Amino acid sequence: MTIINKRERTRFIKFLAVGIISSIVDFGLMNLFTLAFNLSLVLSQAISFTVAVLNSFLWNRYWTYPDSRSRSAIQQLVQFIVVNVAGIGIRTPLISWLDKILFKLLDNFSFSPLPLSNMVISQNTALAISILIVMMWNFFINRFWTYSDVDNKPENLNLPSSDIQKEELI
Repeated sequence: MTIINKRERTRFIKFLAVGIISSIVDFGLMNLFTLAFNLSLVLSQAISFTVAVLNSFLWNRYWTYPDSRSRSAIQQLVQFIVVNVAGIGIRTPLISWLDKILFKLLDNFSFSPLPLSNMVISQNTALAISILIVMMWNFFINRFWTYSDVDNKPENLNLPSSDIQKEELI
């Protein structure tokens, strides 16, 4: 599997789009819980992550990988959750660590370029960096395990083999 292959490139772009939608859900809920309900950052991001994962699974199962049907939805959901539990295992200490570093950096500045508190900026920046790192983990592990049953060959299988190799590079 390579991202150069048109079919895999399309899946990756769809996965990114789903990731953006799920990130909006994640950011929105994390900010709602920390700012409106005064929950801790770690608890807020755990809840927002869980909701975003369920959203992501549904979009990926039915849009990104509609041809992945050799396993039941329940089995794929369990696999998807396992991958994402590992992802939150990466993300939780990372977001906390990044938040502390970013908050200290921002605290050294006497002005904020945005009309937001340093806490809000550091938490959201830490979340954004964490999401990018975990997104790459999620794509590759889910592609090779959860959705390993989908075909990764070029779409036009009627071409001679030399043309298929050319098609993979398009």
